[in-house]
Amino acid sequence: MKQQVKCEKERIWFHFASLGEFEQGRPVIEKIKADYPEYPIVITFFSPSGYEMRKNYALAEHVFYLPLDTRHNAREFIDIINPKLAIFTKYEYWYHYFNELSKLSIPLIVISAIFRQEQIFFKWYGGLHRSILRKVSQLFVQDAASVSLLRNIGIEHATIGGDTRFDRVTANALHPTDFPLVRNFCGSAKVLIGGSTWPEDEGLLAKVIEIYPEWKFIIAPHEIKPEKLKALEGLLPAGSSVRYSSIKDVDASAISPATRVLIIDNIGMLSSLYQYGKIAYIGGGFGVGIHNTLEAAAFGIPVIFGPNYKRFLEANMLIAEGAAFSISNNEELLKRMNELQDHDYLNQCGSAARRLVQNNTGATEAIFSYLDQHVFRK
Repeated sequence: MKQQVKCEKERIWFHFASLGEFEQGRPVIEKIKADYPEYPIVITFFSPSGYEMRKNYALAEHVFYLPLDTRHNAREFIDIINPKLAIFTKYEYWYHYFNELSKLSIPLIVISAIFRQEQIFFKWYGGLHRSILRKVSQLFVQDAASVSLLRNIGIEHATIGGDTRFDRVTANALHPTDFPLVRNFCGSAKVLIGGSTWPEDEGLLAKVIEIYPEWKFIIAPHEIKPEKLKALEGLLPAGSSVRYSSIKDVDASAISPATRVLIIDNIGMLSSLYQYGKIAYIGGGFGVGIHNTLEAAAFGIPVIFGPNYKRFLEANMLIAEGAAFSISNNEELLKRMNELQDHDYLNQCGSAARRLVQNNTGATEAIFSYLDQHVFRK
């Protein structure tokens, strides 16, 4: 690997925790590649979800797992890839890598970061973690509260840059991938899209499916292991669902009229599926936290999710604008579904979702303007 990768040419290094953070940073990759194509891109991931999905990403010269955070690994890896610039996203703070970049005077940028009072940086015993932040050349944070928290601990090199996900989802909504079979399955019916759902979410959706026979449903589970798909199918009326993999190579007319639920048993389609929906239900809110709500909102549809959303700034923003709703049980979900049967109210909520996304684009340009001035044109 060393012989294949090491060269004197400087590269731009992006690191992401997982696939979600990659999508968050993707607009910056694309902007740099468009304006400075002479710099090869190296991408590293922490989790398999990102690496496996993007290991053949066309704009990257190399895609790797990031070696463990040790002094030796940091020195060797940075020496091999020879970065002109390193860009980390949101929550990724690696002590030895940051320290080595700082010692070598290689600019290190953190984008779309967000900070909360309960994080270790702001505890009396968080000195080591605060020292990590001082190795960063510039922190682009999502909100003013983050700037204030950082200034309270003496971190001045932070500015509000916004969230690059708004740029990403806007671009995706303008040019979504069309799936003719899915479009034909939907027909003229109103459609609810269940995105990244977990069993707790699917149990609630099963009741909605039972009560609203005139609607169709597309469910893209977070996990697509055989046992998980079988459990989901077991929640639904017999004969009411079909897996995408079983019909993707046949004409949509072969699908039984009784089939009202399309189960997406692959990874990669979800971000474009929202174009077919009238309402989105985003999973994860009964676990550690909700998944991506902005992908759906960008298509101008209202969003529903479970109660664990408070630490997600964009979810709070959507709720404040009347574009999203949090539910804690089946009764609350059915109440929201009943309210959204009103055509005008449905459109009002969807318009608020689209408007919020459009009003918060521009983070990529803000970040690139800084890079252009302080890195590329120095």
